[in-house]
This record gives sequence, structure tokens and C-alpha cells, in this order.
Amino acid sequence: MSLEIDVRGLSCPIPVVKTQKAMEKSPQETIVVLLETEVSKENVTRLAQSNGYDVTVEQSGDEYRMVLQPGAK
Repeated sequence: MSLEIDVRGLSCPIPVVKTQKAMEKSPQETIVVLLETEVSKENVTRLAQSNGYDVTVEQSGDEYRMVLQPGAK
């Protein structure tokens, strides 16, 4: 099961804050983040990697679908 966060249309730091809250609430779950800016993608990637998550990014047009999987801490 995975948690999905849709932060399209929101500017930083909101995508990072929402992703952080999801990580804290469900640390063992895969988190899917939907966003649309390069800056948000980079910031969420940095956050996820610093918390031990593996990050996969798929781009479709102007939107990104990020899959954050908990790794070994």
C-alpha cells in the first residue's frame, strides 16, 4: 500500500512540509508525490534521500510522479 500526496499547484515549502508529515506519520509506507515544478522535485528528493528513502521520478509533460520507498536506515 502507498500513500499519495498531490501537491501540484503548491509552491515550496508546502510540498516538502506535506511530504515530511507523511514520512513521520507512516515511516514504513511507500509515498507517491505528485508535483509540477523542478524546484519542488529537487527539494522533495533531497528530503527523501536525507531520510533514507529511495527515490524514483517519472515525468509526464510538466508533471512529476515521485515514488519514495523507505530504504534501510
